[in-house]
Amino acid sequence: MRTNKVISLSQFIADQQNKFPDANGDLSKIFRDIKFAAKIVNRDVRKAGLVDILGAFGTVNVQGEDVKKLDIIANEEFKSSLTLGGDCCAIISEEEENIHHIETTLNKDSKYIIAIDPLDGSSNIDVNASIGTIFSVYKRKSPIGGPVTMDDVLQKGVNQVAAGYIIYGSSTMLVFTTGQGVNAFTLDSSIGDFCLSHPNIKIPTDGNIYSVNEGNYDQFEQSTKNYIDYCRNSMDKKPYSARYIGSMVADFHRNLLKGGIFIYPSTKDSPNGKLRLMFESNPMAFITEQAGGIATTGDTRILELEPTEIHQRNPVIMGSSNMVRKAVSFR
Repeated sequence: MRTNKVISLSQFIADQQNKFPDANGDLSKIFRDIKFAAKIVNRDVRKAGLVDILGAFGTVNVQGEDVKKLDIIANEEFKSSLTLGGDCCAIISEEEENIHHIETTLNKDSKYIIAIDPLDGSSNIDVNASIGTIFSVYKRKSPIGGPVTMDDVLQKGVNQVAAGYIIYGSSTMLVFTTGQGVNAFTLDSSIGDFCLSHPNIKIPTDGNIYSVNEGNYDQFEQSTKNYIDYCRNSMDKKPYSARYIGSMVADFHRNLLKGGIFIYPSTKDSPNGKLRLMFESNPMAFITEQAGGIATTGDTRILELEPTEIHQRNPVIMGSSNMVRKAVSFR
């Protein structure tokens, strides 16, 4: 006899929305649009090796990085779904230099702005490793109906209405927060919907996994080197385990569930770090804090950073609270 109730993403969001009398359903519609695009991208990721959508597209993005064919596909799918849904007024994407204004009749009264990394970890596409999508949602500041301004887009992370990521791995999962904790939903292909699989996620306060690209060790500042040396040789506990995939979503997801620390520090060649504040750091920091962890640059809480440009970068230390505090203590 079946005893476990299956809760779909749509049901969950509707239930959460009912707790807020002033909610009008716009946010749930945005999740509907993100879910729809995620299922299409998931389909394309699954069949990537069978059709001509692997490998480089032949161009570079605004960061100077090779653009993969699936990068282009994912970017277009999310933009299309969010535009046709009619509930957001602008999109900023890691793959595009400027604001993508949505000026259709359908979207004229929309108040939400989406920041999205359509396909994080795309360097892993050709080797069949886990990749993902990262997104966050902001409310515009300027009057509804007028043009979206840079002030609308460049908001601190504390202003996020929602944030989440989709990981395309052995299963496809959508993990998100609206400021009421963190929940994860796994795509059930038999019914074509995301179902609640990991309610109210709390990152362990401690762990033994550290995720950092140690190939750049000689480029790190001394405090980062000291913490890595501590992880390798700690005498107060068993040495930590190094785990680094090269996809932020994959490394972050493992640490969120098992406990650990993710570090992408400044280097001699990249003194501001390489992760983008609007597309990676802010949404993941929001999730981290909502799960009980800490997210910092080493000096400043990430969610308090003042963005000055769309593709701004920053150093990142995030994960289990005790591990992050220990890392910061070496500074």
